[in-house]
Order: sequence, then C-alpha cells, then structure tokens
Amino acid sequence: MHQLTVIGLGAAELDQLQIGVYKKLKSAQKIYVRTMDHPVIAELQEEGIQFESFDSVYEKHDTFFPVYEEIAETLIEAAEAEPVMYAVPGHPLVAEQTVQLLIEAEKQGKISLKIEGGQSFLDPIFGALKIDPIDGFQLLDGTSFSIHDVNMQSHVLIAQVYDVFSASEVKLSLMEKYRDDYPVTIVTAAGSSAESLKTVPLYELDQSVEVNNLTTLYVPPVEDDLEALRDWRTFRKIVATLRGPNGCPWDQKQTHESLKKYLLEEAHEFLQAIDEEDDFGMVEELGDVLLQVFLHAQIGEDSGYFNLEEVLASISEKMIRRHPHVFGDVSVQDADEVVANWNAIKKQEKGEQTGSLLKGEYRAASSLQTAYNYQKKAASVGFDWPNEDGAWEKFIEEWNEFKEEVTNGNPASRLDELGDVLFTIVNIARFYKISPEEAMIHANAKFARRFLYVEEKVVNSGAEFQDFTLEQLDAFWQEAKVLEKKENQ
Repeated sequence: MHQLTVIGLGAAELDQLQIGVYKKLKSAQKIYVRTMDHPVIAELQEEGIQFESFDSVYEKHDTFFPVYEEIAETLIEAAEAEPVMYAVPGHPLVAEQTVQLLIEAEKQGKISLKIEGGQSFLDPIFGALKIDPIDGFQLLDGTSFSIHDVNMQSHVLIAQVYDVFSASEVKLSLMEKYRDDYPVTIVTAAGSSAESLKTVPLYELDQSVEVNNLTTLYVPPVEDDLEALRDWRTFRKIVATLRGPNGCPWDQKQTHESLKKYLLEEAHEFLQAIDEEDDFGMVEELGDVLLQVFLHAQIGEDSGYFNLEEVLASISEKMIRRHPHVFGDVSVQDADEVVANWNAIKKQEKGEQTGSLLKGEYRAASSLQTAYNYQKKAASVGFDWPNEDGAWEKFIEEWNEFKEEVTNGNPASRLDELGDVLFTIVNIARFYKISPEEAMIHANAKFARRFLYVEEKVVNSGAEFQDFTLEQLDAFWQEAKVLEKKENQ
C-alpha cells in the first residue's frame, strides 16, 4: 500500500498558488485531478506538469455521488501500485466530497492518506463580498441542498451550483423561505482575474446568469424579522418578546394552568378544519396550536424548569426509540405489528406500574376521552368482551334500565343510568376503532352548521322563531341535510 496525497490547487491562477503546493506538484510522479476546469491547470501544464483528469467520470452518471464514489475507488486502486497525488480545487477539506470518502477509506485501513494545504475558495469569496464570517455563515452543498438547513439570519454560501438545473433546484428550495425577489449574488471564480459578481432577484437565479464549476451562490442575511417569518427562530423570538419585560401584559401573566383551555380550544378548531377539508384553515389553526406549544415551552424556560430544546430532545429520542423498524434493525410486517412494538417499548420504558392500572388516564376536560382511556386500559389486561356483540348486549341492557328509571326513578337514578348508557356507547365506539371524542366534535359541528342554516332561513323570512311550527323548522333542517349531501358528493 502506497501513500495517497491530496493537495489543494487553491481558488485562482498560478500567481496565487502557495509556493509549497507548487513545489510538491512539480516533484510528483503521478497526479490525478478531479477536474481540468480550474484557472491554474493550464498554467501548470505550461510548466510541464501532467494531469490525469476524472472529467469523463461525470459524463457516466446522472447524479454526483456515484461520480465521487468512482473517483475514490479509482484512487484507492491506483495507490496500491504506486504513490499517487490527487489535486482538487480550493482546499481538500472544504466542500470536497471525494476527500471525505478517502478519509473514510483510511479509517477502514484501505489506504495511507496525507492531506496537504491549499487556499480555500472561501477566503476570496469573503473578500469579494466584503463580509466578515464572524457574523455567522453557513456553507451548504447545492447538490444535496435542503431548505431546512438554512439559517436566514446568517450569511449563506451555497457551493457546487454547477449548472442551470442545479441552480433551478436551489432557487425553488430557497423560495420556500425567502420572498421571490430576494436579492442573491452569483459569485464566479472569486479571487481570480475572471472574478465576477452579479446580484439578481431570486426568481432570476437560473435565468439571467451562466453558472459553472467555479460558481458559489451567496444569500445575505435578512435585515429584519418580517423577512424571516418562515423561520423557526423568528417565531421563537416573537414568543419570547411577548413574554419579555417589554412584551404583552396578557402573555406575561399566563401560566401552564391558565393556557389549558386555549390548547383544547385550538386543537378542536384544527380538527374542525380537517373535517371541513379546509387547507387554509388547517394552516391557520395548526399555527394556533403551535403557538400554544411555544408558549408553554417559553413559560418553562422563564421559570427555569425546561426549554424548547428539552421538549424537542424528548420527543425526538422517543420517536427514535419507538421506531426501531425505521432507525434500527427490527423488521415489521404491518401497522399492527408497529403498534404492538410501540406498546412493548413503552411498557419497558415505564417499567412495572405501581398502583391502579387506570392511574394517569383521567382527562378533566373530556369525560368521553376518560371513559375511552379507562376501557382501553382494562381491555389490555383481558377485562373486556371477546367481541362487539357483548358490548351491544350491554348497551341494550343499560338502555332498558335507563328507560325504567325515566318512568319510575328519581333524578339521581336517572343520572346514574344515563351515565351507564353513555359509557356503553363509548365501549361500542372502541370496538369499531372510533374516537368518541372526535365523533362528538363532528356531531357538534354538524349540528351547528345545520342550525345555522335554519337560523338563516328564519332571518331571511323576516319573521321570528316563534312564528314557525316545529314541522316548518324541521323542514329547514332537512333542507340543510340535503344540501350537505350534494356538496359532499
């Protein structure tokens, strides 16, 4: 096994090449270069230095990663026969995926690797743009770019924007966060005699300028929060400001307890938007739910008990632990097996439960949900009907007992028996995998819609409710039902 030396060609022409790098290139016997598309290559060839290029490998593959893999494999194989030098643009450890693959190969004992210096393309870019990286910057790969990685408050540099297609992909991703006409700068051949900077509105990125192997895209930081409303950091800052010393008196005095009713209310409004298949409504209502989450997290931080990072870590760890079929090596056949694994992992995490099995299942805001939780827990240890027939028979039994109390009982006994009837209805819902809480929300929403139609008919008539008979009002109700069915067809 011979040594494989990786060396950086810098970012510009020969007069900017480091003298140590130049001497090593002159003394090397065999030099591979990732691409001949670099300002210094032609000048070095005039000096008598010969290169073997991997440009042809790019033509063999549709995506970049297989290119990098083939280059690394070729270099590893070549180093088995003789010492090899591999020259890359810029610095070997800055935005050079082939070098990362070679580093991994060295860890596996496949090669002996030495990495020499070279001027990074970042230095001339900072100079060309006249920005100070201490303000915060990100260097992202245009070939694997995700808008989720972008910090809108930082200087953002996107390298490896090679052609119109990659520029178009980056543009579309950026437009998920930035406004369409946000100014971006295309930097080409920074630090060289061919250096070019052109600032264009984001929507023109793939139209008004030629991009190539020496192109880097610069996205400046937003100037105020109104430019970054799609960034998580902005929303967190808004909530912290509302709770801060110069914030809103209402937000400042809220507690976990005082916000409970709002969380329930916003969750129900979001569920209603789902039922109505209202996409815009879901966006708005889900934002209201998110506000409640952020408020509770900020209250926790203000109190010194927990913060948003702990909330995120807790749920992230739980999702990874309880999805070993995704993040581990467990195999599952279907969704039912996923649920079984989830419950088994949950039981293992919580350990042996002491006290009542129903502990922690009470829901003060929903008697329906509490009944559902109690029954589900009892069923988990076998205290349940073998099938839905038993639940139906129990319902009929409780219904008859309630009717008996209506005729012969007193208010207390009627209340008791009606509770039994409702409890058995929840049990029937459980057998059919229906959420009684969701069903009740749906029924309330349906009643409200239809009664609103009745109210509109009465108002439009110019009369009052008492001027109509029950039969007439019921006719309006039936009209509402018919209209709903037509709309849903």
